[in-house]
Amino acid sequence: MGEVSAGAPESPGLPGRVLGIDLGSVRIGIALSDPTRTVASPHAVLHRSRSDHAADHRAIVEIAEAEAVTTIVVGLPLSLSGATGPAALAAEAEIEELRSTVGADVEVVAHDERLTTVTAERSLGAARMSRSRRREVVDKVAAAVMLQSWLDRSWLDTPR
Repeated sequence: MGEVSAGAPESPGLPGRVLGIDLGSVRIGIALSDPTRTVASPHAVLHRSRSDHAADHRAIVEIAEAEAVTTIVVGLPLSLSGATGPAALAAEAEIEELRSTVGADVEVVAHDERLTTVTAERSLGAARMSRSRRREVVDKVAAAVMLQSWLDRSWLDTPR
């Protein structure tokens, strides 16, 4: 399996928008950066195909193409200690599958997503959003939290 980067992009100066992906077993949260790669916003929630990752990846590619995305950042669910557990191993395997689906024109990287869902849940709760409404949007908000972390880090790591 190819190496999965958990940090900043290999090509921080790469132009184009960035898609953030929060892979869940039932839903996939999608976030999108602005064209300057400064701000991440919740974009969509995809409901997983039962066992067809290829269909899920095709849906992600459709969004990436429609939004002129040049980088996809996938959340890597490391354990709190930073160790790679079963969930992270499954995510790494799916990232490799996604890489082969999107092709060479789109960079696919992984980024640590520890506590992003907790952060999203707390933000939505603080906004006094109902529990049922939170369930509908938490995945795309978690994807935006993770993507914003990656964007912030890529700005810090880019020489100016």
